[in-house]
Amino acid sequence: MSAEMTDVKQLCTFSVAGLLFGVEVIHVQEVIRYQEMTPVPLAPKVVSGLINLRGRIVTALDLRERLSLPRRDPDQLPTNVVVRHAEGVLSLLVDEIGDVVDVDAASFEMPPDTLIPAARALIDGVYKLKPQLLLLLNTERAVGVETHGDRDRNEHDHQ
Repeated sequence: MSAEMTDVKQLCTFSVAGLLFGVEVIHVQEVIRYQEMTPVPLAPKVVSGLINLRGRIVTALDLRERLSLPRRDPDQLPTNVVVRHAEGVLSLLVDEIGDVVDVDAASFEMPPDTLIPAARALIDGVYKLKPQLLLLLNTERAVGVETHGDRDRNEHDHQ
């Protein structure tokens, strides 16, 4: 294998609120259409529910919520990007699935300062593609669920 080949990564791309994201293909188990979800009482807002993936129960996290982006239109059903991480598998709910693209390390840059803090914490960097930037999502950080917002959710639910 040439040195040039080692500088190329394959990313599975998807969009969330008009932004283009990518995760390394090696972290993606599969992409599936919308699945009915079972709600999880008292779960953090980022947890949309549980899906049944061929007999395996998988937690579904809404990337819009995780990235502090506006909620999805109720008529728009998300797509599940099932990713592998240290604890097992988890589904990331995204707006639309894109293509698998090859990216060159030479086009990689650190995340821009203009990213909102919630997104900046989950992005390893960006690739300059035409016509837009491809945000490299860190799957390990993206699947981490913080529970400090539970109190806020419960207060909101009871109002």
